[in-house]
Amino acid sequence: MNSKDVRKQFLDFFQSKGHLIVPSAPIVLKDDPTLMFNNSGMAQFKEYFLGNATPKSTRIADTQKCLRVSGKHNDLEDVGFDTYHHTMFEMLGNWSFGDYFKEEALPWAWEFLTEVLKLDKDRLYVSVFEGNEAENVPFDQQAFDIWKQFVPEDRIILGNKKDNFWEMGDQGPCGPCSEIHIDLRTDEERAAVTGRSLVNADHPQVVEIWNNVFMEFNRKADGSLEKLPAQHVDTGMGFERLCMAMQNVTSNYDTDVFTPLIEKVEQITGLKYTSNEVKDISEEQNKTNIAIRVIVDHIRAVAFAIADGQLPSNTGAGYVIRRILRRAIRYGFTFLNIKEAFIYQLVEVLADQMGEFFPEIKSQQNLVTNVIREEEASFLRTLDQGLQLLENVIAETKGNEVAGAKAFELYDTFGFPKDLTALILRERGLELDEAGFDVAMQEQKARSRAASEISTEDWSVLIPGNVETFVGYDQTESEAKITRIRKVDSKKDGVLYQIVLDNSPFYPEGGGQIGDKGTLVSANETIQIIDTKKENNLILHFTKQLPENVNASFIAKVNTDLRAATAKNHSATHLMHLALRTVLGTHVEQKGSLVNPKNLRFDFSHFAKVTDEELQQVEDFVNARIQEQIALIERRDIPFAQAVEEGAMALFGEKYGDHVRAIKFGESMELCGGIHVQNTADIWYFKIVSEGAVAAGIRRIEAITGDAVKGFFASHEELLSEIKTALKNPQDSLKAVIALQEDNAKLKKQLDALLKEKAKNMKGELAKELQEVNGIQFLAKQVDLNPEGAKDLAYELGNLGNNLFLVLATAEEGKPMLSCYISKELVADRKLNAGLVVRELGKFIQGGGGGQPFFATAGGKKVEGIAEALEKAIEFIK
Repeated sequence: MNSKDVRKQFLDFFQSKGHLIVPSAPIVLKDDPTLMFNNSGMAQFKEYFLGNATPKSTRIADTQKCLRVSGKHNDLEDVGFDTYHHTMFEMLGNWSFGDYFKEEALPWAWEFLTEVLKLDKDRLYVSVFEGNEAENVPFDQQAFDIWKQFVPEDRIILGNKKDNFWEMGDQGPCGPCSEIHIDLRTDEERAAVTGRSLVNADHPQVVEIWNNVFMEFNRKADGSLEKLPAQHVDTGMGFERLCMAMQNVTSNYDTDVFTPLIEKVEQITGLKYTSNEVKDISEEQNKTNIAIRVIVDHIRAVAFAIADGQLPSNTGAGYVIRRILRRAIRYGFTFLNIKEAFIYQLVEVLADQMGEFFPEIKSQQNLVTNVIREEEASFLRTLDQGLQLLENVIAETKGNEVAGAKAFELYDTFGFPKDLTALILRERGLELDEAGFDVAMQEQKARSRAASEISTEDWSVLIPGNVETFVGYDQTESEAKITRIRKVDSKKDGVLYQIVLDNSPFYPEGGGQIGDKGTLVSANETIQIIDTKKENNLILHFTKQLPENVNASFIAKVNTDLRAATAKNHSATHLMHLALRTVLGTHVEQKGSLVNPKNLRFDFSHFAKVTDEELQQVEDFVNARIQEQIALIERRDIPFAQAVEEGAMALFGEKYGDHVRAIKFGESMELCGGIHVQNTADIWYFKIVSEGAVAAGIRRIEAITGDAVKGFFASHEELLSEIKTALKNPQDSLKAVIALQEDNAKLKKQLDALLKEKAKNMKGELAKELQEVNGIQFLAKQVDLNPEGAKDLAYELGNLGNNLFLVLATAEEGKPMLSCYISKELVADRKLNAGLVVRELGKFIQGGGGGQPFFATAGGKKVEGIAEALEKAIEFIK
């Protein structure tokens, strides 16, 4: 059975059992601060388990894209080395929210596997929770008794808390689980060693395929358990592992989930991948196999993350995606000997293979391809740079071990991988101080944790069962009661409190718009709301202090000045989106935005710089819509399909419900939950202040509206007045500036010619000052030239002979600069390196720099350090 049929059979089966089939949520989470990525099938349903929202059906089934590369669930380092771990995988799941429980879930699981898919019953093992006396959770007798109806007792395994008690994190819903494992070994292997002994023992052919979790408890902050008000079922089945079982292979990578990608890598590299059925392969072939597994796994994770709106970057989720891609590139670079971008070519195969069920990978194919190609090219340049820097480190090393801290600096600053460093060192007969590297890594992680660590207490519930209402579309203040409170201890912000109200006019951060600020006012006091966010369908109001009487009645008041300025920028963002699609083409799609009271930032797909003329057209388009005074048409709670059919723009990577809110200004119509002006005239004026690239195929525009534009115009008018004064109030300021530039260019030409002549004249004088040190012509001296003149002089002196080591210092306008010239013969024979020289000497002038092995420069801030730098220069050749 091919993989598409496996997926369809699962969904059809549970649809026949009364389940609503829902699409996969985006792989990147945007409204859950506790998770970067969807790491399990249940992540998108957390609000239902917590009782903060009501599901559209009490029975749901789906296949969820999951990513396990950070936090508690992190499989990254296992990927490639075994045949069954992945970064991205599909989780087939069926869910019951307070509906059915173990009596239905376990028999259905057995029915699907053995009667629908017809897997061999004798190869299946099941496990149940053995209980935990310390937590007062008993042995799962009910699950054991149900399984006895289908499975011999010798294939029912009792599992401990680690294996058979599932938790979504340190706090939250949890409960005992019952796993189903399959033994895919040969009959001979099964006869020799029982599969029971290999369950949960990391055997590559005895693997868990399905986990039935019974959500009965809530884990509190102090570690204790309390019963949930309702019992839920949360199941997850590894799609790739199930395909392995269905296709009679012993590796996920030998299924049709991966073989098309593997075949493409073989075609590109000319290397062959050997299936898991082939035994006794060479060490070289094993390295090739691992590298190909890494690449075909990682392309799936990276491609779907980008399609869902997460671009590679240097922070947060974007850094994780960049790290996954760089791991793939490095394996291709090191073990497949591919020194140019190639992984992007796999996107087309992936889109053809999975685009039918996951349309986002097909519709975003061009963007994904271009982003990956540019990321590859960039990292390959980094690898080249890292190789040069590694040569410098090797040159500095005394003995046969390179300091771990130095290797970590290469890794941390330039992304140069540790194992590639170790490989190159081994080839040079050197070793890496791995313990020192690990210490530096742990120190960095500790610093990172200290900066971002957050601990939360349990909620103190004041009004049980209350579901919060958002009233902020219609009012900016409301009478409210506090329903729950939680204390948050953040290393970054200190102690804060999160307050939930029975109703709130405060807009919580989302859709690019920042959260509202304002106050909670009672009869006796005023509490400042410093931010508003949403978590698991709760609106969290952040404060630095709690009210003296938390049971009082309050007036919740939004800061209307900030709200109005934000609304102008948000509505202008919609108009600009339409303008960009009109001016540049309909390929333009929003890829990120930030809307706050000061300005707006908008990221969009486009593969060329936006010209000044195009930017002016966009600006004119938006201002024309402002001049037209278009009234807002807001439609709430309309069916998603109807809104899209009527022309509403839906953004990839956003999670939409069955009913949505649409915002319309003339031809601009978008699905949006944010705050907007009532009429485009309220925006007053729209002004673009910058445009640039943020990633391959992604451009960013920053713009301002309203009072910010008034301030912008006023400051420019003041600047123009100051320029006129400085130019002695000419009749035509522009002509005066042009004339000044022309005069300056002429004078610069004359000055450059004079300095070149001066350098030539100085050559003869300095040649007499050269001294011989260890067979090398040496000179370290400060000269009265600019840096360009010093470079000319260095090259002039370099023409005199083959053994020159020269350090020249300049201090033009109080800015110290060191220039080092080394004859190429000395670079080759004596292993001298000008880049290393200026990096070390640059410390004396509080600066740094680099360049080529034969010529390099370093700039700094401390002129007084020049003398010491020149004095130390001789030590490089002593």
